[in-house]
Order: sequence, then structure tokens, then C-alpha cells
Amino acid sequence: MGNLHSVSLLQTTNASLESRSGQRSDFSPKRILVTGGAGFLGSHLCETLLREGHHVICVDNFFTGSQRNIGHLVDFATFKAIRHDVVEPIDLEVDEIYNLACPASPPHYQADPIHTTKTSVLGALNLLELAVRLQARIFHASTSEVYGDPEVHPQVESYWGNVNPFGPRACYDEGKRVAETLFHDFHHRHGVEIRIARIFNTYGPRMRPDDGRVVSNFIVQALKGEDITIYGDGSQTRSFCYVDDLIDGFRRLMDAPASLNRPVNLGNPGEFTIRQLAELVIEQTGSSSKIVHRPLPVDDPTQRRPDISLAMRELEWQPQIPLVTGLQKTIAYFEGVLAETSPALIEVA
Repeated sequence: MGNLHSVSLLQTTNASLESRSGQRSDFSPKRILVTGGAGFLGSHLCETLLREGHHVICVDNFFTGSQRNIGHLVDFATFKAIRHDVVEPIDLEVDEIYNLACPASPPHYQADPIHTTKTSVLGALNLLELAVRLQARIFHASTSEVYGDPEVHPQVESYWGNVNPFGPRACYDEGKRVAETLFHDFHHRHGVEIRIARIFNTYGPRMRPDDGRVVSNFIVQALKGEDITIYGDGSQTRSFCYVDDLIDGFRRLMDAPASLNRPVNLGNPGEFTIRQLAELVIEQTGSSSKIVHRPLPVDDPTQRRPDISLAMRELEWQPQIPLVTGLQKTIAYFEGVLAETSPALIEVA
């Protein structure tokens, strides 16, 4: 196991103390491990858990995760960050585990496809073995990519998918599918309490400017006045869920009854074409950018929309934030990022 390095901590601020006020009298804080905790989704999850009053251990190798995303979390005395790659085993004492470790954008997961597959498969295996030892409930961030280029629309959890195992996206798609299999088998063989979220396109503050996914691409290009690049004719569809809605879904799923030990779709069922998204971004940024077209990448899905009936029924969850509202918040974030010359970072050994 590699060396573990913790981020130096600051005293809890008055703001963070106030955020914990109003907790019910029977509230018992947990020690919660979040892998990929410095990433886009992971940092939002860590912040939510801290504000609920839990102790959070953030584990990240900082390949795509950013120190910027967790810099403000050192205000919590109950937060610790560890530099570690989940491909290697890790041994910690925690009550719950959230596994969010894996690059999620094509440019990043295709940069080292072998390591991407190892992160999904070996990472899941290492964390499941930790969950067995601790008898801890474990959450896995899976993906709508397990459906591939779907022949069933919208996608329901019982659909097995249409994935190419021999293409440039396979390292991510198949890695996540194998991870789901491991979670299933550890549940049935060892009785591990599992939660699996199949995440559909999510956007919001703390995405990387070079993320490579469509929302961040369009916003950054529009703010810079560059051409907005659409791959294909723009008729392919996606469903966009704002990050706050998704994290609420995570928390509801993790706290759901033990019987919900199967994959659950989490995403926004509102469906937009890529061209509609580009036009909306231009409108909301007031940009003079022009739309240009490039060839469609290999295995790029033509349509993607979740059936969230299971989440609505079992979790009483559905997204609340409209695309326009979420885009406004995300645009404001990227305006700040692009205006920075030297972002403030925390020290990580």
C-alpha cells in the first residue's frame, strides 16, 4: 500500500459550525470515506456530508481531481484528504464508503485506458474487500455508459445495454460494467450492503475547463468567443442533471432501505439535442460564437435519457433544477475560473 499523506487542517469556522446546527437530537455522525473526493462530484459530496455533520476522509490521486475543489473544506475540522490511488489497497476505519474514483470524461479516461480499467475494476475490488472487513455499506458511482449506444429509449435499469467492448470508450464502459458485477457478487457472496447509482450527464460548478464533456466545452468556448464545436449534426440527445440534484440523489440512495441493492438510474429525464444545448449556452452567455461541426466520435451514443421511475418510487427523488437555471450557475463559475491568474490551492504532500 502506498504512503498516505493528509492535508493540514484548519480550525472549524463559525460558518461550518452554524451549518451543523439544527441537527436532530439522535443524530450520530459517521466516518465516511469518499474516493475521488477531490473531483467534480466527489467534492460536492464531501461538502454535503460535512455540512450534515459527518467526518469525511477524501481519497484522491489528483489525476483529474483538483486541490481547488476541496480547498474550502479544510475549514472543517472533521475533514481529511489523503493522496492515494485506489488501484492499490487502502485500509481505513470508516462506517460508510462512497466509490467515485475514476475519470469520467472521454479525453481523460482515454488518456490512459489501461489505468482507467484498473481504476474501475481493481478500485472496486479493493474497496469491496474493505467493506467486507468493516461490514460497511458501500456506494458505487456507475454510469449511463453501461447502456452504450442504447436500442431501448428511455433507458430503464433492466436494460442490458449495447456496448462495444473493443472500442475507444470500452475502458470506461466495460470497467464500470465489471465493477457492477463485483458489487453484485460481493453482495450475494458476502452480504455486503451495496448501493449503485447509474449516473447520467451531470454538470455544474467545479467541472474542469478542459473536462472535454459537452456542457463545459460549450461554456468555455462561448466565454472565450471561440467557435462552439458540435460533433456530428447535433441531433443526438442528452439529458442534463445539475450537480445539486444528483448529490441529493446520492444521499437518498445511500440511506435507502437495505432491499435497494440493485442499480438505480439518477439523472434528469429532460431530453435536449446537442444543438439545442449549444444555442442555449450562446444565449445565456451573450456570446458571438458560431457553431461549427466536426465528425462524430466512434461509439458516441445517439440518444440518452433515463427512466427514473425506480428513483421516484423508492427514493422519492427527481431533479428540481431546470437546465437554464443550472447553466446560469455553471456559467458564473467558469467566468470566475477563466478570470483567475493564480488559483489558490491547498498543500498536499
